[in-house]
This record gives sequence, C-alpha cells and structure tokens, in this order.
Amino acid sequence: MSDTNFTATVPLESAPSELSQSSQQVLSLREKILAIRNGLRQGQQQMADWESGPLAVSAVPGAGKSTGMAAAAAIAIARQYERLAQSRSSVHRQLVVVTFTRSAAANIKAKIRKYLRDDLSLPQTGFAVYTLHGLALNIASRYPDLSGLELENLTLITPSQSHRLIRTAVEQWINNNAEKYFRLLEGQQFDGEETERLRRQSVLRTEVLPDLATTVIHEAKSSGISPEQLQSWSQQTSDQYAILSIAAGLYEQYQNLMRSRDFIDYDDMILAALRVLENDSARRIEQNQVFAVFEDEAQDSSPLQTRLLEILASDDQDRGDKVDKGDKGVSFNSQLSTQHSALSTQHSALNLVRVGDPNQAINSTFTPADPIYFRQFCEECDRIAKLATMNQAGRSTRIIIAAANFALEWVNSFYGAKNQKSPHLPTSSPFRPQTIYPVSTNDPQKNANPAPESKGLELYTPRDIHHTVELLGKRVVELFTPDPSNTRAAVLVRENRQGRWLAEMLAPVCKEHKITLYDVGERDRRSHVPQEILALLQFCDRPHSPDYLKAALEVLVQRQLIPTQDLNALASLPEEFLYPGPLAAPQTEPVEKAAHLCRSLLRARLELPLYQLISFLALALNYDQAELATADKLAERVNQQISGGSSMGAMLSALSEIVNSERFEPVETEDLEAHYTRANQLTIITMHKAKGLDWDYVFIPFLHENLIPGRFWVPPQSQFLGDFTLSEVARAQIRAALHGESGIPDVSQAWEQAKHLKTAEEYRLLYVAMTRAKRLLWMSAAQKAPFTWSKPENLQEQAPCPVFPALKRQFPEYMMS
Repeated sequence: MSDTNFTATVPLESAPSELSQSSQQVLSLREKILAIRNGLRQGQQQMADWESGPLAVSAVPGAGKSTGMAAAAAIAIARQYERLAQSRSSVHRQLVVVTFTRSAAANIKAKIRKYLRDDLSLPQTGFAVYTLHGLALNIASRYPDLSGLELENLTLITPSQSHRLIRTAVEQWINNNAEKYFRLLEGQQFDGEETERLRRQSVLRTEVLPDLATTVIHEAKSSGISPEQLQSWSQQTSDQYAILSIAAGLYEQYQNLMRSRDFIDYDDMILAALRVLENDSARRIEQNQVFAVFEDEAQDSSPLQTRLLEILASDDQDRGDKVDKGDKGVSFNSQLSTQHSALSTQHSALNLVRVGDPNQAINSTFTPADPIYFRQFCEECDRIAKLATMNQAGRSTRIIIAAANFALEWVNSFYGAKNQKSPHLPTSSPFRPQTIYPVSTNDPQKNANPAPESKGLELYTPRDIHHTVELLGKRVVELFTPDPSNTRAAVLVRENRQGRWLAEMLAPVCKEHKITLYDVGERDRRSHVPQEILALLQFCDRPHSPDYLKAALEVLVQRQLIPTQDLNALASLPEEFLYPGPLAAPQTEPVEKAAHLCRSLLRARLELPLYQLISFLALALNYDQAELATADKLAERVNQQISGGSSMGAMLSALSEIVNSERFEPVETEDLEAHYTRANQLTIITMHKAKGLDWDYVFIPFLHENLIPGRFWVPPQSQFLGDFTLSEVARAQIRAALHGESGIPDVSQAWEQAKHLKTAEEYRLLYVAMTRAKRLLWMSAAQKAPFTWSKPENLQEQAPCPVFPALKRQFPEYMMS
C-alpha cells in the first residue's frame, strides 16, 4: 500500500445536492469562508485569498504555516464546491496537497478535515494528501505501460540492499577501470610500499568510492541527470582523478545492477511519473482531476519533484511539459534553468501554491534537497506580485525574536562580505533576508508572544563543559520547581554524542528533583504496530490455533477494546468461543464482546483483498493518527515485498521478518511527538530533530566553532588523495552545473563551494534551534570543550561559534556571570 493511503479522495459530487439548489446556502458558505479567513493572520490571509495562478509563501518560524495551509486548502475546496453549485458542472476536480513526510501528511489531512467538518459544514472530501513519492507512485502505478513500472515484478530497494549494490558497483567499476583506479591509488604521492598499497586499497574500496557513489547517485538521479549526462559534464573538468567521470561510471554500474535485479528507488518513482506525463493523453487525464496543487516544506524539494508538481498544476494542456526521451538529463537541465522565468509568461496557467522557509533548509548537505529552487520561485513570484510573506510569529517572546533576527542579519552581513572577496563562491547569502515580527495585539493565537521568563535570553560562557552542566542543571531546577506540571523544556544539541554525555551528567539532578529526563537519541524506537498487526493476521490465518487466538486477544485487551478477563479459558477452546453451538452455555457479556470482535476480524479476512487488511486492522485497533500513519507505512512495505506473489503466507512471512529481525521506524506526527514536549520533562534532542517543535525553555549549550559552522574534515586515512573529499567535490560540481553556472568548478573551487554550503546550512540549523524557544533561550559556549565528543574527557580551549560573541556584543545586558 502506497502513500496514497494519506488521501481523502471522494469525488466532489458527494456534496449535498441542496448546495446547488439554494443561493442562500451559497451565501452562507461564503460567510463561513470569510469567518475562517478573518481568524487568520495577515500572511495566512494572503494564502487563504488564493484563487488561481502561482503563489509562493515564505513563512518565518512560528508563523502558523501548517494552520494557514490547512485553512487555505479548506477554503479552496469550499470555493470549488461553490463553483460547482453555480455552474452545475459535471467536471469534478480535487485539490492535491503534497508534503514532505508521512507524519506531516497525516497531520495536515486531519486539519483540513476539521475545517471542512466543523467550520464549513462540508463533506470531508474533494482533496487528496500525499507525500511526494506517494503521489509519484500513484501516477506511475496507474499507467504501467507508460511508466515502465510493473510493480508486481519490481521491488523497492531498502537501504541495506542499496548499500550492498553500491559495494558491488564499486568492485565492478574497479575491475573495468584499472587505469583510473591506479591513479586514485597513487594519490598525491606514493613510494610503492606494499603495506601502504593494501591500506589505500581498503580505504578506496570500503570508504571513498562507496561514499562517492552514494552521494552522486542521489544527487544526480534526483535531478534527472543520467550517467551519460554526468559523463559529458566530466569532460568539462580536468582534475587529476577525473572525479565526475569516476562518479558517472559508478552511477552507471549501480543502475545496471538495479535493472538486473528488478529494483527501483524513490527517484525512480518520480522519473516513472514524469514518463507518464510525457504522454499527452495521460497528462490531460491527470490534470483534469486536479484544480490546484498545494506544496508544504517546498524548500526541501528536488528539481524532479518540483517539475512533477508544476505539470500537475498546469491548466494549459498544450504547453511543452514533455521530457526529451533521447536525453532526460539534458532536457531536465535546460528546463530547470528556465522553469522559473516561465512563470512570468505562463503564471495564469499554473495553479500551484508552494509554502516553505528557505531559512529552515537544513537537509541540503546530506540529501539532494536544494533550497535554491524555492528561493528562485519566491523571487519570480515576487516579480509578478505573487509572493506572500508570513512574517508574523506568535511563538516566541520578543527578545528571542530579536536575537534570531540579529543572528540572521549578522551571518548574512559577515559571510556575504567574505564571499564577495572570492569569485568562486556563490553570491547568495546563507539566509534569505526575512525579519520575524511579533503578532498584533488582537491575534487569535492564545498567549502569543508570551512574557519572558526572567530576561528571556541568557548568554553564558562557562569554564568548561562540566561547569556548563552545573549551570544548566541549576537553571533547570529553578524553572521546574514552581510549577512542574506546566513546565516544558529541552536541551538542543548538535550531535547525539553530546546528548548521550549530557544525559548521563544531568540524570542525578533530574532524579533528585523528580524531573523526567528524556533523551530522544537513546530511546528504543521499536514500534508496537508491527507486532500487533502480526498477531491479528496470524489469528486470521489460523483462527483455531489456541496460541494465535490468545495472542490476538491480548492485543485487544491491551488496546482496551475488550474487558480484561481470563484469556486462557477463551483460547483453550477456540471453536466454542468463536462459534458457540446451541447447547453451549450462554457467554457472559465480556466474552460475547470479545467473540464478536474476533468474528468481525475473520469476516474481514474473507471479504477484503490482502493489500487492504493491514489498514483495516489498524482501524479496528482504534489507532491514533500517528499509529495509522505507521500502519500505512508498514502496509506499503509489506505489499511491495510480496508483490508478484501475494498470499497470506507471503504477507505473514514478510511481516515476521520485520518483527523478528529489524527495528521498524514508526511514523511520527505532531501528536506522537507530543512525548518530546511533555510537561515536567527535560528533553534532550538534536537540532535537526527539533525542527517543527517548540518548548517554553530551550537550552543550547556547546556552541563552538568546530561544530557550528564547523568545517569539512578529511579523514586521515584518505588524506593521501588530497585535502578534500571526492564526494563533496562531486556534489558541488553537479550543483554548479544544475544551477546553470558559467562552468563546472575545478577541485579547489568545488571544495570551497562545498565548505560554503556547509557553513550556510549550519547557521540555518542554529537559527532553527533558536526559534524553538517560547519564553527563555539559554545559550552557552564553554571556554574548554572536547575536540571530538567521542572523547569528552579530553578538554582543550575551543573558540565559540562566531555568532555567539556577536550576540554578546549586541545584547550585553543578557550576558550572565
């Protein structure tokens, strides 16, 4: 089962017939729309006012982006109902909402439904919510002849399988490219010593080349660049190793292995969907089902994903949406360089709303996501007066907003001037200029821009990391003591090793004062969903097994669907329990309830197709939003594994393998993530994982330059190749080509650009961390800290993150002794 489970796709004709029969009710609908709109902030209102054309929405942290998008989506659906009622049209289109993760999809779907049900009194239909890959798979799977994806013969590759294939591709490339391999082996210099040769061979085979392949395959494929196109780009470079040529060869070997083993990956889904949309007829069919596309977290989209949404959102059936079948790489590259300028002439035909924050793009140095495309979309929309800015945020107290704004401006000023001195570095600043403003006094958000705790901003310079823990622990106790049941706090760290050490140090203090300490990085995240689903499926497969019946009943008791009772007595005679004969003693009410529920499960096994069983069982277990999303993820994975040999036995085998041998990652939603923000809890969490969350009090210790912004570190074992890494040089060269720069940079220039990308992203990460705080932002940079957190006992003088001294100079009254 694919991500299309995150949809509400009932057609619009299910709207009440009286809507089309009474102009008074249409007027009432308009009044309800206006009521929703008037309850939004100015930036959110701009989104709600959208009716057609492209719209870029740049939203600052805490601006209520998801609420605004859900309200705008519900209003757009209501207007579509209104148009149908007035025109009596038989053409029923839906709104497609696309977001980045399953959790976000589940969350925004629930919000849209709530608006439609509670505020508009409309059916909860007329829209579909997808992840990007779920949307692509939905399109590709309905046109197997056009997409080339015959799902019954293909398998979605898992990370472990991909790693194995990459290692195989490396070995095959080495065998076929001895000359290039020996050039790598020689490195900068080599005296021919055999022990050193063997060491270098191991480094190249197990680290350098697999890392290069992994980076380039994801970067190139997600941009629609073929191995052939990458090979042609390599001819524009002249480095001693021919890095792009090596990368193209590894990419080609990997693709051949994928095809030979009938594997596909997520990028293949996007490419397959685009192949479908090359066909005029299929493209018209898909476009005729959609009246608009709303995209959330647009700053994390790749070029291919952007292209897919633009085609679906187009109303112009005859525009050139095709991809050159002869060379997809060239075609996509040329289209990407012109897609934004095309907005100014074709904007009326593109019903696309993209919402995001380029300043919260924190994944671009380890995923193919590149915020430059959303930035360009914003700039182009701004030129045609189609840019909405959600710059009011009610999350944080005013001094925290001021600190975050200053950090953004300082970084742009400092690094903008620095980059201008180097002609090889990008001219764009780490941040898009954008100021966060407090909300107005009549804002609908409760307790917006809350009063600060003490000063609201506290800047510390402890002697060392142990002094840091002492100060932090003391402040935590002060904050939690007055009203622990209403106190929420978090410590945000740059890496999990810091979190593990900090948890050990803070555990005694938290235990003494009865404060729950929750270390997100250490939590066992094995999901209960697969075990429960497996237990019910085993019962459905063999209902007369006492063991399976008891296991299923235990699940129902744990889920509080049946009363607690003696399950052994029920399971000892399965037939008598499930189907009591006329001579059997009457069942008590608890037993009868349990038997009825078990029979309903067995009936579903007979009446439903296999691929729907897991989702049905999840509903039967009364799962919450997060658990339903996890069950859908599980169903998708199981159904992909058994495609082509679908049977109950195959499903049980696949599910048993997941339960017995793997850690299955649950889908997280904001509801599930509430355990990160519980009251009377101090949460230790990485800055990356904290995105989208907030706490009353946020602590950011260990702000040192070696981590933020940090620097690219070349591992000692691979320094024989030079003072750079092949993978990051290749990434920078590919992005330069994709961005349409005048030429592909050489190795030294690419390495400098890679360092610039990392620096920019690290500062955006700090900005995200700072804007998680509501009432108090506590920051520190100890004078002494470990060089590496794998050895926290080895302390040495460490320079602070450059932003930290600037903050102390700007806000001297907030420096704490």
